[in-house]
Amino acid sequence: MANFPRYAIYFAAEPGSVLDRFGVELLGYDACQGIDVPFPAGLPAGWREMTQDPRKYGFHATLKPPMALAPGMSEVDLIAACAAFAGTPRAIPIIRPVVDVISGFVAIVPASASADLERLAADCVREFDPLRAPLTADDRARRNPSKLTPRQRDYLNRWGYPYVFEEFRFHMTLTGRLEGKSQTSVLATLQHRFRDVGVNELSIDRIALFRQDAADRRFRAIGTWLLQRASHGTLG
Repeated sequence: MANFPRYAIYFAAEPGSVLDRFGVELLGYDACQGIDVPFPAGLPAGWREMTQDPRKYGFHATLKPPMALAPGMSEVDLIAACAAFAGTPRAIPIIRPVVDVISGFVAIVPASASADLERLAADCVREFDPLRAPLTADDRARRNPSKLTPRQRDYLNRWGYPYVFEEFRFHMTLTGRLEGKSQTSVLATLQHRFRDVGVNELSIDRIALFRQDAADRRFRAIGTWLLQRASHGTLG
């Protein structure tokens, strides 16, 4: 059984921004305030069920996956680590966001690869790992290691999550897994809605700390930090 509370380091859009409201309203949950919000009009039938899984986590992109804290580590330690990480000068990734399908889910993803974004995610995985408790047997089993590639199994064993480094794909999930005509229809609907929002460029300029208090509870945002932008003289 997983240990609680669990914590995750996410990218989350600036609260109240156009992108934030787009994702929050589609999921029906505001993780910053910890409240349900009404869905917008014009969504497909069965929308609440389609968004049941991502609603649990809130609107986000994963940088350091959910983890329990290692023995001797506290939430205060994790908050201090977040502040230190954010205060380290770095290149701030900028992407062109689009809506597409990733592993059966409809999500906001980068239109093209970003080395700065991949570096940011890898830094998160490495630098927060000393605070992570080892996986329990149940945690590991939930990842279905027999269905993972050898490299993914190695990452699961070493970092507690199979989809890191070369396996990382930035995504802000909007639905659960969909198939067939339902996936095609929902994708078209959300692509149209996202074009109307007009978010043509997205700066990955902050990290957010989310906490889940029990298995039947949703994640809530408990802190956010702007990333320190490196000057040209400090890059390289």
